[in-house]
Amino acid sequence: MKLLHNALGIVFAFALMFTLLITSVEAVTYWTPGYYEKEYEKYDVLDDVQMEMDDLLDVTHEMMAYLRGKRADMHVPTIVNGQPREFFNQREIAHMEDVRGLFLGAIALRRICLILMAACVALLFALKAEVRKVLPRTVCVGTVLFFVVLAVLAGIISTDFNKYFIIFHHIFFNNDLWMLDPNTDLLINIVPEPFFMDTAARIAATYAVSVVAVFAGCAGWLIHLKKKK
Repeated sequence: MKLLHNALGIVFAFALMFTLLITSVEAVTYWTPGYYEKEYEKYDVLDDVQMEMDDLLDVTHEMMAYLRGKRADMHVPTIVNGQPREFFNQREIAHMEDVRGLFLGAIALRRICLILMAACVALLFALKAEVRKVLPRTVCVGTVLFFVVLAVLAGIISTDFNKYFIIFHHIFFNNDLWMLDPNTDLLINIVPEPFFMDTAARIAATYAVSVVAVFAGCAGWLIHLKKKK
């Protein structure tokens, strides 16, 4: 029975780690004030696309709303080089449909993880487990295991970001729509590779802080229980 309790705790821990990872992505891409404006200024994006900052931020807002399912399409009119036009061409729109699928899939996965976590807790109580001890202990173990795996992957990716960025696209996309041309596609100009490197680093840092906080909280609780004995 104790083995079952620990197994449920590990499942809870891994579901929690996935939840924190997806939330870290969301926190950076949606909740960080001024993030896109700072990145656009850093990489002189306005010069590349011949747009005003306010117009480009409006386009970005609509694009991110589309990725979360808050907008029906990617037909976004704007001003480029002083002329009115649609920002995204058909190839870019087709690619963003694929990206939207990933975003919505991640959100769905987070919901599944939350349900799984609730089910694990319910089962632990039903099995009369010492939930106050089992969950903190297994979360500490699961957190370390999960974090070590991701840290190794991050270390590998950092050796050649471009190589693994391409591998990522081959894994998650079954077409070549992601291969955009900066001469004809504005999208690749507003989110160049260094932008993705900055974003990945920020997501990693946000995730690391959240994982360390969870680990510290669980470890602190276990120490507290031990002192009470």
